[in-house]
Amino acid sequence: MKIAVASDHAGLPLKKALQPLVVQLGHEVVDLGAHTDDPNDDYPDFALALGRAVAGGKAERGLLFCGSGIGASVAVNKVDGIRAGNCMDHYSAHQGVEHDDMNVLVLGGRVVGAAVAEEMVRAFLNARFTGEPRHLRRLNKVLAIEKARGA
Repeated sequence: MKIAVASDHAGLPLKKALQPLVVQLGHEVVDLGAHTDDPNDDYPDFALALGRAVAGGKAERGLLFCGSGIGASVAVNKVDGIRAGNCMDHYSAHQGVEHDDMNVLVLGGRVVGAAVAEEMVRAFLNARFTGEPRHLRRLNKVLAIEKARGA
């Protein structure tokens, strides 16, 4: 899979630490920045770039990093077609894909350690949407909300 990765200045160290893992797992990395720790690298800019890349088909999934994960999650979820989760544990990282068809994992570089983040990235990238009727029903309801928002 092509995996888009992006961060603001606060998420940059975790983004850098996890990119080799993504490649090791057999995926192609599409790095959308930031590339420096300039505090003017604002999370909405990188969230938008990543959201557009995933929603537009330039990447199948995304990994997004900011200080807490919250701001980037709020911003990227404004992009139609994005279902992002700010996860703190292994279960949520895979369950979000399996049940909710989550396509962006958001992590807080200042709140999640590298070892836990690595477990979550593995879980996220290895998970697949089950397509079970109850999950599909719920996903369709979420998609209807998104469609109504754009109307």
